[in-house]
Amino acid sequence: MGDSASGKIYLRDYKPFGFLIDKVDLVFTLSPNATRVKSRISFFPNPAADDSGFFLHGENLKLVSAKIDCIDVQVNVSEKGLTCDVPDGPFVWEAEVEINPAENTALEGLYMSNGMYCTQCEAEGFRKITYYPDRPDVMAPFSVRIEGGEKTMLSNGNPGTAGNGFVEWNDPWPKPAYLFALVAGDLVNHPGTYTTKSGRNVDLNIWVRHGDEGKCAFAMESLVKSMQWDEDVYGREYDLDVFNIVAVDDFNMGAMENKGLNVFNSSCVLASPETSTDENFERIEAIIAHEYFHNWTGNRITCRDWFQLSLKEGLTVFRDSQFTGDVRSGPVKRVSDAITLRSIQFREDSGPLAHPVRPESFIEINNFYTATVYIKGAELVGMLKTLVGCENYHKALDLYFNRHDGRAATIEDWLKVFEDTTGRDLSQFKLWYSQAGTPRLKVTDEHVDNTYILTFEQNTPPTPGQDVKEPMVVPIAVGLMDTNGEEIMGTRVLEMTEARQSFSFQDVRERPVPSILREFSAPVIVERETTDEERLLLLAHDTDPFSKWEAGRSLAEKNLAAMIVDRAPPEAGFLNAMHSMACDDSLDPAFRALALKLPTQDGMSQILHDRGITPDPQAIWAALETLHHAMAERMRDIAPRLYEKHQVSLPYKPDTEQSGARALANAVLTLITRMDGGKLAKSQYEGADNMTQQLAAFACLLQTDCAMPYAKRFYDQWSGDRLVIDKWFAYQVLHSPPDQATAVAKRLTDHPDFNMKNPNRFRAVLGSLSMNTAGFHVASGSGYRLYADWLLKLDPLNPQTAARMCSAFSTWKRHDDKRQSQIREQLKRIQDVPTLSVDMREMTDRILNA
Repeated sequence: MGDSASGKIYLRDYKPFGFLIDKVDLVFTLSPNATRVKSRISFFPNPAADDSGFFLHGENLKLVSAKIDCIDVQVNVSEKGLTCDVPDGPFVWEAEVEINPAENTALEGLYMSNGMYCTQCEAEGFRKITYYPDRPDVMAPFSVRIEGGEKTMLSNGNPGTAGNGFVEWNDPWPKPAYLFALVAGDLVNHPGTYTTKSGRNVDLNIWVRHGDEGKCAFAMESLVKSMQWDEDVYGREYDLDVFNIVAVDDFNMGAMENKGLNVFNSSCVLASPETSTDENFERIEAIIAHEYFHNWTGNRITCRDWFQLSLKEGLTVFRDSQFTGDVRSGPVKRVSDAITLRSIQFREDSGPLAHPVRPESFIEINNFYTATVYIKGAELVGMLKTLVGCENYHKALDLYFNRHDGRAATIEDWLKVFEDTTGRDLSQFKLWYSQAGTPRLKVTDEHVDNTYILTFEQNTPPTPGQDVKEPMVVPIAVGLMDTNGEEIMGTRVLEMTEARQSFSFQDVRERPVPSILREFSAPVIVERETTDEERLLLLAHDTDPFSKWEAGRSLAEKNLAAMIVDRAPPEAGFLNAMHSMACDDSLDPAFRALALKLPTQDGMSQILHDRGITPDPQAIWAALETLHHAMAERMRDIAPRLYEKHQVSLPYKPDTEQSGARALANAVLTLITRMDGGKLAKSQYEGADNMTQQLAAFACLLQTDCAMPYAKRFYDQWSGDRLVIDKWFAYQVLHSPPDQATAVAKRLTDHPDFNMKNPNRFRAVLGSLSMNTAGFHVASGSGYRLYADWLLKLDPLNPQTAARMCSAFSTWKRHDDKRQSQIREQLKRIQDVPTLSVDMREMTDRILNA
């Protein structure tokens, strides 16, 4: 299935596996260096398959024995798996293998984390546990017996028999191997319960290391809230007797939705007011929801092959965004999602790593757990909901659950339920799944005889392997304002299907101000010649929160571009608008905090590049500093009052109201610090009773003369808390001046608490360096060299994390010749390593050769 020379796998080559599985029985005898795994798998021929060849995936396994129907068999073992002759009818395969969890630093398969046994099997980790058809379309019920001396031994499903030194688990629901999980260690649980609408009592547990028990309550509240929401909004009940979550320190991702046994990066489940910020709490709430929602959109219905990954991830991201919008602020969540999409996914779409939501090929599937698959995939679900309406959306989802429960589905299956529900032809909409790149909508308008006409032209730039793009279906939410700021037409969704298309609005007596792409109704870039007067009017009066925010962001981008390119001063109109918006108590404080944030360095770099201007990272940083100072000066009269007004005197809660107040107060604190040199930030740091306030003050102080003393104080206070120390590492790099960022990162990699084998700690230092844009792209090239040095050190240990972080180099063609040469040199240096992982080689090839 694919190109054997390049190792590339193609969607077009999909073939069903030659056998189906009736049942899987596994026995684990745990030992750090020599775990034994016995498997007993009941196979029978797949009538839908053309190929009856018997191949089982397996990597880094020591085969002890292999039998079919209790008789020893000869097998042919390769680096990727084994083959052997099998009967024509049903048969039972039995194998015993030995694996070494303690030496598994890649954190795929079964590995050790601080003395705890843990698994990560998505996407292709199960093949490092035993021989098996490790593909998502092979589904079966699993029974697991775990033998060992561990206090807690967990697996998927419901608990079965337990005795001295063993436990058994039975999962009645068919699942692919990537959803298998096992955890064993000296753990304690934070218990809870939930009763479903149909009356099923479910035992809930969050399992953690000793000492972390006091940081589980919020995660449990979030889990219960998620279960209730999924019943109320989607009609989906939980289907087992227990739901377990385990917090693990060493984990490549955020969390994993294994059936009945979710495994979480500790940073995504442990929280307390003293050690976690409001953003941490909201992120934990969302990730708990995301993984729980996978029980139906990912587990009960999974994806046929990894090309369909967005079928489960895009849909589940959309559902967790809905959830957050419902339990917190819908408008703030929508603006936040748009910011994330533009900063991460638009960047991906515009560079050498661009790929469709459903890729046509890959070499290493771990390299396609991307913003395009997840975030853009979620936007496609949102567009479908906009196009068919809320009622039809839920009818289609009910049909999807009923039709495909227990199956491995495709994007075609997903779209078919909408076609069958609504009678629409979605063949053109399907292009969103197959065409890479971000569409650009050029907008012109005219007003003739009381008729207002909006004309849109869509164009999607070429991306690797796709030079010509077809027009797509684009839902464009539009409203109209008059020149006094009154709304004369509420939101109306225009359905664009042509390359060029006009829409007319009757009985419009004067030329209106259009509010285009309300609610960020499609993941596109709108290009329209407009005036500052129109932007200011929309910022002041638009009834749509996203369009209001967008008007302010557009003003900021225009001002910054002029400052960078033409050395223009900060514009008084923009500064006055920010002043008025910050004072507007009719606006959510969290919205105002978002609106006060200026565009990122990386975002401005992309904007200049799109305009044919070679970005200068140092000039961008300097312009942002100048504009921040100008904002601080303009806010001088109101900043102290705003700060005081939004102090929270009540006991800490990470709820919407308190979080919004703290967000605005801390946004204002960053401005005040530029005027008072950190005096107020010191006061906040000293008096803080929660991490949100302490860390916000710490960030401000890191940009003053007292950076080093407060860095030491912060470390001395929190050296015993690994997640807080991750923040300590990250903030020092993120908030370093560009000419010091590389040196700070280098110093921190020499710190005794730096552990490159822990993904959280590695990302805290090196990931933060790549996000300090001017520091990473410092003219000497030292940032590139240090980053490449550490990727080369990490790759032999954890190729998945190293390869994903390699994407920091993906913008290299934006930059001047010198920086391009420097980045190319580092990428070539990485590629010259003979033992480079497949993961890294694919990423560097794509970055260099697109």
